[in-house]
Amino acid sequence: MEGHNYLGIYIGKDTATAVCIGSQGRQPRLQGCFSASVGEEEGQKQHTLASLIAQGCAERELKFSEVAVALDCAMFMQHSVHSEFTDPKRIAQTIRFDAEEALATDISDVAISFKAVSSGEGGSDLAVFTSQRKELSDVLLALQSNNIDPVTVEPDVNCLSRFISQNLSWAEGSRPFFCVLSRRAGYFVVPTRGRPRGDDAPATRTFLVGPRQNRSELLAREVSMTTALVQMGGSIDSLNVFDSNGAVEHGSLGKRLGVEVKGIDLLGAVAIDPEMLADCADPVDFVIAYGAALANSEKTQIINFRDDFMPYQGKKARLEKALKLAAVFVSLLVLALGVYVTRQLWQQNRYRSRLHNKLKPDYLAVLPGKTDLPSKLKEAAGILGRELTRVRRVSSPTGPGAEEGSILAKLTLVLEAFNNCASQTKLQVEKIVITARTIRVEGDTSSRANTLKLFDSIRRELEIQTFSYEAAGVRDSFSVTLALKKST
Repeated sequence: MEGHNYLGIYIGKDTATAVCIGSQGRQPRLQGCFSASVGEEEGQKQHTLASLIAQGCAERELKFSEVAVALDCAMFMQHSVHSEFTDPKRIAQTIRFDAEEALATDISDVAISFKAVSSGEGGSDLAVFTSQRKELSDVLLALQSNNIDPVTVEPDVNCLSRFISQNLSWAEGSRPFFCVLSRRAGYFVVPTRGRPRGDDAPATRTFLVGPRQNRSELLAREVSMTTALVQMGGSIDSLNVFDSNGAVEHGSLGKRLGVEVKGIDLLGAVAIDPEMLADCADPVDFVIAYGAALANSEKTQIINFRDDFMPYQGKKARLEKALKLAAVFVSLLVLALGVYVTRQLWQQNRYRSRLHNKLKPDYLAVLPGKTDLPSKLKEAAGILGRELTRVRRVSSPTGPGAEEGSILAKLTLVLEAFNNCASQTKLQVEKIVITARTIRVEGDTSSRANTLKLFDSIRRELEIQTFSYEAAGVRDSFSVTLALKKST
C-alpha cells in the first residue's frame, strides 16, 4: 500500500540510487530499487537525475507516501564544534554562532545540521554538517519539479549509521569499529560503548576514495586518524569492514593495525534477493538509500538539513488541503441541510395556511360569537374540543348535562304554551334568561287576569319558584322564575 511505503534516495553530483521499502510487519520489506547516472559533461545534472528517478519509479510502479534523501559526502563537510548547552533546543538556537566561531568563516551561504556526540557539565561536543545552500537548493528544486518532495535531507554517513545500528548487532560492552568503502567514498561508524542497537548517537566520519588508491593502505591510515578524532577512550575490539570492490586484505590490515579485522555482509543483514539488486550500481549506495528510507519508518535520530534550509511543507500543505476539502464538504452539507429544513418548513407553513383557510368558515359557524380564527391552529382545536364536549354533555340524556337538556326541553313546552295563549292574553315576552337549573321570563299581558291565566298554563309543565306582577299603564307586566318539577 502506498500509505506504508517509503522511498530513500542517495543522491550525488552525477549519480543517484533509489530504494523503496514497505513497513508491513516488524521488518521492512524491499519493494524495489535502482540506480541512475548522468554524463560528466551534461548540464543541469540534478534536474536530469531527478527526472530519471521519477521515471524509474514510474516504470517499476513504486508507490510511496514519503521521501527521504541521503546527501553524498562530496556535497557536505563535517566539523567538530563545542556548544555550552546540552538542551537540543538551545543548541539549535546558537549553533550558527558556535559554528562560525569554530570555523572562522562566514556561514551565511551554508545550511547546517548537527548531532550531539557527547554531553556533560561543560556542554556538548557536536558533529556539525554544512552544505552549500546552492547545491542543496538545486537538489530540492530538481526533485520537487518532478513531484518528489523529501521530508528529510541527511548526510549519507548518518543514513549508513542508521542502517548498521538497526540491522547489525554486537556483543554488550564490546567496541566495534565499522568501515564501509564504496567505489568513491569511505565511511567510519563507531557506536557508543554498551549500546548494542539503534537509538544512540554513534561517532561518524567520511572520506573520499580515489579509483586508483590502495584501499588497504588508505584504510590503515584513516583508521588510525579516526580513532584519535572520535576519542574512543581505549583500544577497539574489532574492525568490521565492507568493501564494495572486495580489494581490502583483511589479514594484512589486521596485522598492521594490531586488531582483528572481519568482513561484514551488509546485504545479508536484510536478507535481500540478489536479483532485486540487479539495477543498483553499488551495494553501499543501496545500503545508504535503504538507511535514508528508514528515517520515515523508524523513530531514529535524524540530522536534517531541511530544518535549517527550505523547511519541508508537504505535510502542512496536505493538511491544509484536507482541511479545505473538509470545510467545503461541511459547508455543502450545512447548505443542503438548510435547504431541506427550509423546504420542510415552507411545505408545513403552506399546509397550515391551507388548513387555516379551510377551517375558518366552519369555526366561525360553530362559534358565532367569535370574529376570527386564532393564529395557532392548536388553540383553535382546543376551543372546538371544549365546545364539542359541552354539546355532548348537554345532549346526553343521562350524563352531567341531562338536567340542562331537560330544561331546554321544558323551555320548548313553555314557548309552545306561550304561543298557544299569546293571542288570548296578548303576551309580549321581553327577556328569557336560561341557567343550568332555572328559566327566568320577563314580559307583559293585556290584563292581570291574562297574567294569571298564563301562570296556570306554565304550572302544567314547570314549577314556578318566584313570580311578581304589577300594573304598567293599560298592561300588566310580570317576572317569573321557573324550574323543573321534582319527581315524586
